[in-house]
Amino acid sequence: MQFAHIIGQTPVKQQLAELVQHNRLSHALLFLGKEGSGSLSLALGFAQYLVCEKVNERKPGTAVQETGPSLFEAAAPVAGKQQPITSNDSCGICPACLKANQLIHPDIHFSYPTVTKKPGDKPVATDFIADWREFIRLNLYGNLYDWIEQIKEKENSQGKITAEECNDIIRKLSLKSFESEYKILIMWMPEMLGTEGNKLLKLIEEPPPNTLFILVTENEAQVLQTIVSRCQLIKIPSLETKDIEEALISRNKTEPSIARQVAGVSEGNYREALQMVQHAEEDWQGLLREWLNAILKTGPVAQAKWVEEISRLGREKQKQFLRYFNHLLEQAIHVRIASMGAPDGTVPPALAGGRPDSERDFAERLNKIAGIEQQQAIIAELDKASYYIERNAHGKMLFHALTIKLYHIIQDKIVFLMD
Repeated sequence: MQFAHIIGQTPVKQQLAELVQHNRLSHALLFLGKEGSGSLSLALGFAQYLVCEKVNERKPGTAVQETGPSLFEAAAPVAGKQQPITSNDSCGICPACLKANQLIHPDIHFSYPTVTKKPGDKPVATDFIADWREFIRLNLYGNLYDWIEQIKEKENSQGKITAEECNDIIRKLSLKSFESEYKILIMWMPEMLGTEGNKLLKLIEEPPPNTLFILVTENEAQVLQTIVSRCQLIKIPSLETKDIEEALISRNKTEPSIARQVAGVSEGNYREALQMVQHAEEDWQGLLREWLNAILKTGPVAQAKWVEEISRLGREKQKQFLRYFNHLLEQAIHVRIASMGAPDGTVPPALAGGRPDSERDFAERLNKIAGIEQQQAIIAELDKASYYIERNAHGKMLFHALTIKLYHIIQDKIVFLMD
């Protein structure tokens, strides 16, 4: 995958290219980016950049000179060394690029969470390589849930990077490279390693020559700190709204009006944007209006009916609904702040950020029923609810509890303390 084919992230692409060009590349990198930011695609693009024959100005199969320069350490000039790297992207057409793009380059290895399909199994990543290539082809911005759903054979399968996988990594990286100067391991979701990751500490700290680790994580705190301390951190920011909008139009063939609206709500998460487009016909605003009326007016019977309805939607739609409510609350806060500077207290469309009229009207209604403190408290509760949904919380119980909390936050002006 070329950098040019990755959505946005121009500064990060430039940073990665310059690390190579200026010989400042560590032997272990930690790509830290939220879901949907494209951190995995950047890792794939960077691996292709490193093995590209035209970038490195060498012929296929050229052996590495033992005395030559390395990306990972400075070296004295030697006769016949390759020219300095100046390109900011792989060529995309040399044999190495073609293999890297198809995820079949012999010197680019992959590690990712796997599941046990039957008792006694000791799975390793290579057992799932065909599924992995399909996942990258169809769902490059997918998350761990999407991946486990693709490979699991039973409910409640938990993804894990096993001790056997760590042993396999050590074995593979102990071999010499086949075609490239570099052996590269891309590990997706190292937070799923657990204590088994200690097996890799010595290898990461003292790798064989020209061996590069690229670890791609969404949560640095969940990665073993002994591994984090051995890595060069590369922060991947969330995608810009305009980049998501352009990608939805050009890649997903989304209607421009829908793309613009979805991009504004997706919060830099391209996966979430795709999910929203897929369910663009959902009336989240109507569902939210019904919920708030049940909480504030019609009472327990209507609340129970609404909870039953939301529990049937499934986890992904529940998360989208909560995200939409969060988005409207954030807009309500922006509208409130903007109105403070207006002479008559109204919000001109320009100050309202060009939001759709229905959203602006709903945001103003939210400002009438809850102050900023209450809105911030609700946002915190919605974030916690999304977190629990990700971890298979019981839908009915979660939304019943959330309904009660919202009632007290709004009616009694109680702000719950964060756990």
